[in-house]
Amino acid sequence: MENTIAYVDEGDGPPALFVHGVFMNSRLWRGVIDGVKDLRRCIAVDLPAHGRSPVGAATSLSDMADVLLRLCDDLGLDQVDLVGNDTGGAVCQVFAAAHPERLRTFTLTNCDCHDNFPPADFTQAVDLAKQGQLAPILLAMAADPELARSPIGLGSGYENAAVLSDETVADYLGHLVDHPERAEALERFVAAATADDLLAAEPALRKLDAPTLVVWGTGDTFFEASWAAWLRDTIPGVEEVVEVDGAKLFFPDERPADLVAPLRRFWSRHQPSS
Repeated sequence: MENTIAYVDEGDGPPALFVHGVFMNSRLWRGVIDGVKDLRRCIAVDLPAHGRSPVGAATSLSDMADVLLRLCDDLGLDQVDLVGNDTGGAVCQVFAAAHPERLRTFTLTNCDCHDNFPPADFTQAVDLAKQGQLAPILLAMAADPELARSPIGLGSGYENAAVLSDETVADYLGHLVDHPERAEALERFVAAATADDLLAAEPALRKLDAPTLVVWGTGDTFFEASWAAWLRDTIPGVEEVVEVDGAKLFFPDERPADLVAPLRRFWSRHQPSS
């Protein structure tokens, strides 16, 4: 169906919902899910126009947060352990602010915060999107793994871009070749990037007492470690900030064990009462 959102569903236990960022998809969480699916039912969404999901009508962070709410409702998930990365972390913050009762726990990895959306190192992509030049570049990267691995592509989020095998690039971008309208939808989303939804969510985040874990790669050029401290000082529920030395934006894919270990400790402290 055209409005169906694709997702991965693995494991047993209380539900955990994993949310990726722009240009990625549920594959980002594969290694993390392998490490925690004995503790949780792991649901990793493909946001609209990403992975196997159709374009849909989501054009803002709030729209994407509404997608998460509908998925939770469709699956009968009253509460989830919510985990976000990159733009997905921003979506999660908007969701958490609007629906705090739906969070059992909250985990944020390197992501947009406060007014840092889009981050400075992403402004070139925003400019290209506004000029209508980003979609052709995304299609070129989908067809050329070397370009995708380069610093102007997905490789900017990895310590060692060689881990982006041709197969992995195809997992992330291959859907664009058969569905170029998705590249155009991503271009529109990036062109419209604004911090308005994040800033509007901030008053509610300052009251959010859901148990919260922050796990942050210190080598990220998009989201410096100071943003982890900002989250700690903003969300009352933050219990711990874990720094992952040298890790970049997509460390949940490249270094999943560095997220699995703190997640397992954190979730073990917050098992549901029934």
